[in-house]
Amino acid sequence: MKELIGITGASGEVGRRVAERLAGRGVRQRLIVRDPSHAPDLPGSYVTRLTDYGDAASVRAAVEGVGTLLLVSAKEHIDRLSQHLTAVDAAVDAGVERIVYTSFLGAAPDAIFTLARQHYATEERIKSKGVAFTFLRDSLYLDFIPRIAGADGAIRGPGGSGRFAPIARDDVADTAVEVLTSNGGHDGHCYDMTGPETLSFQEAADELSRVSGREVVYVDETLDEAWASRRPIGAPDWEIEGWITSYLAIAQGELDVVSDTVPRLTGHPAQSLPEFLGAHPESYAHL
Repeated sequence: MKELIGITGASGEVGRRVAERLAGRGVRQRLIVRDPSHAPDLPGSYVTRLTDYGDAASVRAAVEGVGTLLLVSAKEHIDRLSQHLTAVDAAVDAGVERIVYTSFLGAAPDAIFTLARQHYATEERIKSKGVAFTFLRDSLYLDFIPRIAGADGAIRGPGGSGRFAPIARDDVADTAVEVLTSNGGHDGHCYDMTGPETLSFQEAADELSRVSGREVVYVDETLDEAWASRRPIGAPDWEIEGWITSYLAIAQGELDVVSDTVPRLTGHPAQSLPEFLGAHPESYAHL
């Protein structure tokens, strides 16, 4: 297999973390970004511009010579699934031999969370291409938990008393690095990626209250209330539906999973919410 590793989204939160860790190990890599001026300056790497995943010619040019590709899922977009499928086809056409894809926990054709259905379809396309693959099925990012609390000190959503085990992006990056540098040791595997313990939105609010010193509350919305509270933002319906169904998936238990992937693959425990907040007070500064 060709040794060069390609990192898509290398200027983003996950891709950058992976690229920095690989550089620390002296790994040759290609940083694939939309804006080269935002790419990290790392030893042993060079930067290639990619217009977007939906541009097959651009994808083929960006990954030419890459053996293993970290395919970081695209930002939410009405055509995201089409973009993913185009990117997968183009990467394989260009000679990529292994794809490590950042998917989502519980990806399935009938998942409540609408975006998890897109992840499932992307996984299936990768499988159909006959290349080596590993899927990292991330739970919600732990880094997002402080952000879902508004400046008014409320977490709002139809999550009921459902539980979930969010994962830190640092832990995702650490795990991805182990997979990317394993020489195929994780080929064919689909890994659930979670934090060390489950929590409810009420428990998340309680923890934010403790660290911030102000009361943070959880407002368990009805479905109608959830739509009404988000419509003023001006986001399109497909995007609002994605946000709301992520809460509904938690309410129905679809994300009530704790895996040992992070400690098993990286050798260190996954971060908990108290640990993350303790290390990142800036994350709840808006409170």
